[in-house]
Amino acid sequence: MIPRYSRQEMTSIWSPETKFRIWFEIEAHATTALAQLGVVPKEAADVIWEKGNAATFDVERIDEIERTTKHDVIAFLTHLAEIVGPEARFVHQGMTSSDVLDTTLSVQLARASDLLLADIDALLAALERRAREHKYTITIGRSHGIHAEPTTFGVKLAEAYAEFARNRERLVNARKEIAVAAISGAIGTFANIDPKVEAYVAEKLGLAVEPVSTQVIPRDRHAMFFATLGVIASSVERVATEIRHLQRTEVLEAEEYFSPGQKGSSAMPHKRNPVLTENLTGLSRLVRGMVTPALENVALWHERDISHSSVERMIGPDGTVTLDFALVRLTGVIDKLLVYPENMKRNLDLLGGLHNSQRVLLALTQAGLSREESYAAVQRNAMKVWEMRGDRTGQFAALLKADPEVSSKLSAADIDAMFDDFYHLKHVDTIFERVFGAK
Repeated sequence: MIPRYSRQEMTSIWSPETKFRIWFEIEAHATTALAQLGVVPKEAADVIWEKGNAATFDVERIDEIERTTKHDVIAFLTHLAEIVGPEARFVHQGMTSSDVLDTTLSVQLARASDLLLADIDALLAALERRAREHKYTITIGRSHGIHAEPTTFGVKLAEAYAEFARNRERLVNARKEIAVAAISGAIGTFANIDPKVEAYVAEKLGLAVEPVSTQVIPRDRHAMFFATLGVIASSVERVATEIRHLQRTEVLEAEEYFSPGQKGSSAMPHKRNPVLTENLTGLSRLVRGMVTPALENVALWHERDISHSSVERMIGPDGTVTLDFALVRLTGVIDKLLVYPENMKRNLDLLGGLHNSQRVLLALTQAGLSREESYAAVQRNAMKVWEMRGDRTGQFAALLKADPEVSSKLSAADIDAMFDDFYHLKHVDTIFERVFGAK
């Protein structure tokens, strides 16, 4: 986790202090459940809770012990015994290290999911606000980077809203899938611990119970979780890439907010670069890069190995911290995005109305020409305009009117009527109602 791309609320979930506190809670809840079953004395469980709750776990001391034990959970349990005293012998009864590690990871990923869901909610709010603001701000749509037909900037943002609404639903499902506890002992057979202990711990931590844990929680759950983060990161990059394209000097239909005192280049004082969205593109690559290792973690040897452990110690914090930062940054970009409707109109008119070619094509087919004849007639005039230099205003319509084949089917008034750009916006309300609901 690099501080430059981290937010404290998310990083705190992955701090050693938080991790050891969760470890303690798992052990203490399990001991309480064992006391209720009569396996350990209730007084011992009470002492463990009392002394553990009052303690601040010494990270340096635990690390010191681990340098000898070469085992992190044993190092923690040794330190806990130093705090609790003789009653600590009742801790970890019938449990295995993975019970603690896997259940803790579930708690951390669930908490991280809650922050990410809040991030997405804030982004959705910003996208909706800006989409409604520019609902009818007409702009040229592009396919292959080339002018196609008009749309609105609000529709572009509504598309992003719909995409992140889907991502929110995916993350809700991924959170549900990952939020499971396993307190099943060695090999997951409950040979030395009652399944009621697992149920008790799960309830206390707000988790579901893993139906079959082979000493570890099955890693297909984690694979789906990180795959979901990867999809969300791809959506972040898609929006960021669109903004980067729109900010190019030759386009300049929208750009990132450039704050007073901000500098774009150490060499060229005139520069206003899309640094935030470029940064988002890079961060998205990092999050996606964590998906394949998570998928490869699914195949463990027999009931358990630890080939997944080193991977998860890195991708758990780094994936959630990076995506959290990226979502918050994207929200800021959308919230302050500078939009230039006049430049959108200038670019829309750049090719002299060629974006209305489909309307003419369809009108000719309705007037009696075959589709092939109609396409050829429209294209030969469109290509003449395409190859022109300078002001193309009105040239496409003029060429169509002068074309004998076209003019034999369509009057000059018919052709002029096909150059109303707002014709393309007649169903914007329908799109917005589908995305945002009827309001």
